[in-house]
Amino acid sequence: MNSLVPAQAAAQFLSLLVFATAAKWYVAPRLRALDRASALVPLLWIHVFRYVALQAFSAQRDGFPVSDRALVDIVTGDLAGAAIAVLAIFALRYRLRAGIALSWLLVGETAYDTVANIHGGMQEHLIGAAGGVTWMILAFYVPLVVMSVVLIAWQLYTRRGEELGPAAGARHEVTSLAARVS
Repeated sequence: MNSLVPAQAAAQFLSLLVFATAAKWYVAPRLRALDRASALVPLLWIHVFRYVALQAFSAQRDGFPVSDRALVDIVTGDLAGAAIAVLAIFALRYRLRAGIALSWLLVGETAYDTVANIHGGMQEHLIGAAGGVTWMILAFYVPLVVMSVVLIAWQLYTRRGEELGPAAGARHEVTSLAARVS
């Protein structure tokens, strides 16, 4: 058995455990204190950087044994996720209800992309084949994406009846007015 398989699996599992612990102790309490849109935006920002998947082209060139078809699937899924996240952030910044729909779309797209990539990786025997930057992305960034999508789904579901909150400019005006009054 290739020793890189358990090493990669252990690194991903440990990262997921660390991110889950940090989310429970630090992120979740902070999110509860924010309005709905303000709680979603930082979680969405994590997905904006999914264009890091473009690195897979150089990884393939340097010997990562991914097929052209699987490579295109990986990159397309992550670029779609990044684009959806950017659109959701803009919509939520301006308190448009479309931001909620886009956030749900990101949850679904990320779940599908994650399952499809695991399935494709198993079919092509890619688990444990990654090295260098690809290994780091798989060991640290992918678990962060997974944890953030869990938190996004949690925020969307548990706060489904809640308003988005004041618009970004209005929030500043309310804060300034409150400071002047007190």
